[in-house]
Amino acid sequence: MSHATPVAAAGTSGAGGRSPILFQSLVVTAPDTHAGRATTTMVISLLLHSALVLAVAILPLLFYDALPSQEALKAFFVAPLEVAPPPPPPPPPPAGAHTVVKAAPKIDMAKPQGFVAPIEVPNEIKPEESLDLGVEGGVPGGVEGGVPGGVVGGVVGGLPSEAPPPPAKVVRIGGQIKEPKRIRYVQPTYPDLAVQSRVSALVILEAEVDTRGYVRAAKILRGHPLFDEAAMEAVKQWRYQPLLLNGEPTGFVLTVTINFNLQQK
Repeated sequence: MSHATPVAAAGTSGAGGRSPILFQSLVVTAPDTHAGRATTTMVISLLLHSALVLAVAILPLLFYDALPSQEALKAFFVAPLEVAPPPPPPPPPPAGAHTVVKAAPKIDMAKPQGFVAPIEVPNEIKPEESLDLGVEGGVPGGVEGGVPGGVVGGVVGGLPSEAPPPPAKVVRIGGQIKEPKRIRYVQPTYPDLAVQSRVSALVILEAEVDTRGYVRAAKILRGHPLFDEAAMEAVKQWRYQPLLLNGEPTGFVLTVTINFNLQQK
């Protein structure tokens, strides 16, 4: 609260003889209790804030018995990359060992490398000493029919004077050429394993007959593993009459079919 103390000024005024009351000064004073309340409020506020900070820092420790493990901390912090250490240097050579350094081969620049054309042309050409061209006129004890000056590795006795006879002509049976009569027949043997397994099969062969009528060779065109060998052995024992073509005996090729059947056996 403020208290005003009126002070009357000395002197007189106008008519009536009344002296006016003038407020020459106004003194405003604050009570002492207001400053004390402000200080108390600040102290209480500091204490409350300090208690709040301590509670935030200490309360988590009270609820947990132990600190976070190292594995949990690794989830928040990335470990630095581990760089492998450099390999150790190689051990020094032993004291007694001496390193042998091979000298580089010397190249003679005076001698030409590879084939070089001769500067001077020779008057005559001499054969190389490594080639044996024989003796002119032959030597005693030589091979008859040899050629004077023959080459090493040639045909002994020289080339034949007459050409070899042409190979025998072979015709295939079919069309106008009929199969000659078979004069010898051998029954194929039914394999025991096929009998036990009760297996039947049809084997087709190609037989080559010579000029005398004997079967010279035979091959399987279509067969069965159990019957191929028996069919081949039987066909090779067959014999036919010679085939005369324009009056000359001629070899021929024909197809043979053998039916292996248990009922027929």
